[in-house]
Amino acid sequence: MCHQLTRTTRETRDTQNAQQPQLLPSAVAARLAGHREYTAGDAQERATMPKSKRSQHDPHIRFNSKYHIDVDFEVPKKLQWYYAPAFFGFWFVIYLSLVNTQINHMPKPLLRTDEASHPRDFIAQRAEDTLIELTRIGPRVVGSIANEVTTVQFFRDEVAKVQAEANDRFEFELDVQQASGAYMHWTMVNMYQGIQNVVVKLSEKGNTNENYLLINSHYDSVTGSPGAGDDGSMVVTMLEVMRVIAKSDEPLAHPIVFLFNGAEENPLQASHAFITQHKWAKNCKALINLDSAGSGGREILFQSGPNHPWLMKYYRQVPHPFANTLAEEIFQAGLIPSDTDFRIFRDYGGVPGLDMAYIFNGYVYHTKFDRVNVFPRASFQHTGDNVLALARALANAPELDDIEAHAEGHNVFYDFLGWFIIFYTATTSIIINVIVSVVALLAIGISVYFMSVRSGCSLSGVLLRFGIILGIQLVSLALAAGLALLVAVFMDAVDRSLSWFTEMWLIIGLYLFPIIVGMSLLPALYLEKTKRDPLSLGFRVQLFMHSHCVCLVILIIVLTSISIRSAYFIMLCVLFDIVALVVNLVTKWHRKAYWFAIAVMICHILPFTYFTYICTVALKTLIPMQGRSGGSSNPDLTIAILMWLFSLMFAGFIVPLIMFFRKTRTIVLCFLAGTILFIIIAVTDAGFPYQPKTSAQRYSLIYAHRILHNADGTTRTDESGVYVYPQDRRLSIAEDEIKTIGQTHKVSEFCEEEMFCGMPLYNHRWHKAREYSLWIPVNEQPQIPTAYPTLTLQETTELDGSMQRRFNFSLEGPDHMTIFVNVKNNAKLLDWSFNETLIRENEPPPHFVYFSYGLDNSALEFTIDVETTSTFDTPTLEIGIGGHWVHHEIARSQGLGAYLDRFPSYTYVQAWVGTYESWYF
Repeated sequence: MCHQLTRTTRETRDTQNAQQPQLLPSAVAARLAGHREYTAGDAQERATMPKSKRSQHDPHIRFNSKYHIDVDFEVPKKLQWYYAPAFFGFWFVIYLSLVNTQINHMPKPLLRTDEASHPRDFIAQRAEDTLIELTRIGPRVVGSIANEVTTVQFFRDEVAKVQAEANDRFEFELDVQQASGAYMHWTMVNMYQGIQNVVVKLSEKGNTNENYLLINSHYDSVTGSPGAGDDGSMVVTMLEVMRVIAKSDEPLAHPIVFLFNGAEENPLQASHAFITQHKWAKNCKALINLDSAGSGGREILFQSGPNHPWLMKYYRQVPHPFANTLAEEIFQAGLIPSDTDFRIFRDYGGVPGLDMAYIFNGYVYHTKFDRVNVFPRASFQHTGDNVLALARALANAPELDDIEAHAEGHNVFYDFLGWFIIFYTATTSIIINVIVSVVALLAIGISVYFMSVRSGCSLSGVLLRFGIILGIQLVSLALAAGLALLVAVFMDAVDRSLSWFTEMWLIIGLYLFPIIVGMSLLPALYLEKTKRDPLSLGFRVQLFMHSHCVCLVILIIVLTSISIRSAYFIMLCVLFDIVALVVNLVTKWHRKAYWFAIAVMICHILPFTYFTYICTVALKTLIPMQGRSGGSSNPDLTIAILMWLFSLMFAGFIVPLIMFFRKTRTIVLCFLAGTILFIIIAVTDAGFPYQPKTSAQRYSLIYAHRILHNADGTTRTDESGVYVYPQDRRLSIAEDEIKTIGQTHKVSEFCEEEMFCGMPLYNHRWHKAREYSLWIPVNEQPQIPTAYPTLTLQETTELDGSMQRRFNFSLEGPDHMTIFVNVKNNAKLLDWSFNETLIRENEPPPHFVYFSYGLDNSALEFTIDVETTSTFDTPTLEIGIGGHWVHHEIARSQGLGAYLDRFPSYTYVQAWVGTYESWYF
């Protein structure tokens, strides 16, 4: 129930009444409320009403005596609808002027001619020149001459150049490591033999400190790629940092180990070899890991520690900060289809550190288009300045002498537009989140109380409205998510997913527009239905903002309770809303709708800027990744959810301001019309997702020969074919071209009968993709560059009686092979000479072993122990061997090229020849 309150004292009111003529109540109401003047008929109608009903007829007015009134609040006219474009334009201009410019802002690259005037600085041109020389070697695949011989000599020569220019106070020690070993990489055994690392230790002469700083990047590349961005750019950055430090006269309290690792793409083998076997590994106390998932732009710090927050104290000293806890949590949750050496150093060496990588222009990542000419020179300067500052700081950090004493938990860290970095511990984050949540609820409670006082409505009446509006807000947020997901499902259903893959602007209409519709439609209808509510429009709009704040507070509490450090996003959103609310309460602008709205807009400029900045970074990172994330899931769902989550933060407190415009429903429906328009654009040729070279569709292809043997030595399958592994959702877009190769079969069709489908799978991801991968039998047999892999059963040995047997094998073949192991006829796998994890954890076979070698091409000797419940007269063991010639150009030109030519021009096909052969024992 609402009771109208006087705004003036009786004395003042009486004076005013004496000075002003008596007016019809309807006329006064029209003048004050901005409504039309009532006619004489209206006046007569009111005159015949009992006084008890007059306030119901015009609830904004209380009649004190004859035609004397008191007005409880300012009732504004709604703004004309044509001001709405200016309102949205305001935020768009902020985005273009701040967010878009800062995301692409880079420092001016220094040239060689600047070196004399900048003797302590990183020289971008020198790094670029070094990268040109490195990429001239060509693709650097493990096992190739380019990787194992030519590139190793390249580093010897470059380090010699640095040493020749170095200050006499420093000394160098170079070691080329060769190592063999194995470890579990996700679900497969990752085994290596004779892979190489080039390791350089830089230290002051006479320095006996045994605590080192480790800086790592890898020089190998994937098949067919020159690897300029991944990871040649970081390799040459390390060389230039080494040169600048070595030429200086500055102290170096701790030696620096520069690890140029030669087998990261295999994956992560060389870092495992270093941290588990190298003589300097146990001395490395902190790490700077440098990698790339793109080509150029600003490198992001996306992993820190773990449990060593002191590292961020030194990252704060970098001139161009770019870091975020959200990236760390997304990456560690496995949502990014990549991994880095950082995990190996952390898990196998316990080395804390900082993990940094390029993330922009991921379209060329792992393709032949990853060249020097697409890598900006300014990116060298950005990364070089940061790595140089970090190397100097950490190499002189006293924490390296006792890192365990500084292990204090996780960090929350984030930059603001690259201007500065903010970080604090996870414990501090919990305290901040709780305080902000409590203050938010308290401030909302005070605001609701003042609404009751100012409007004359009872507190229970305002709370009732608040409860209704909170329910509407929850439904609106769910509706916003539902509409975005509906568009995503529709786009996938009509086979038009990834329409934004090249044209990112389509995301605005496809997903942001329906989210705005969902967030504003129900509030607009509610406010229209309650336009004669005694609670003013301004107060009701504030209640919608308060309800959104309550939703976010609940989200903060939930995320904080499950240790999600990225809850700081929601905390910041709530914090700035509370700042706006406090400003409005202190200035009493909350009584005046437009002043209130202006205060809200001003206070939300910073959070809008920050959240759209992070949203754009996330999109620029994730969109190219959707082109290599496989075809099992709908990528549009990922984008829809991402846009909804960020819209909660950057639009949740802005969208309610739409309600101050006339024709609110029309404005909302314009966004709905925009969504439909963008859908139409997306399903036409304008929404075609790919472009040659710059944003190609990816495929992996093996031109293979497979032979499957029976237990009696006969052959049940002997055929050649083309194995096609599409790497994104648009499986059918090149279907017609692929079918020109031959009759296609899903790889999954073979999986029920054969171990790992009887196919030359390259790694465990290929097996996961079996439902949408294709096998196309062909008549021509591929020309294999060297001999097929040879598996030799050297001997069998009885173990503990006749029911257990050890099989001793020898394997020779190309430098990339896969070994599949399964047991038959109720036999049990007891042990083997590979990594013991799968056996120890009783994982059911079949098992996948990935094997590669560098310089050491000697035969692989291994044993497998099997137990049977009957006899060994029937087969108990099945072994399959896949051979992959991934860096032999001659094989690509003979026969394989004809199949590659069948693919459209907008595709990129990573291809090689291979074999697969299996036997029973």
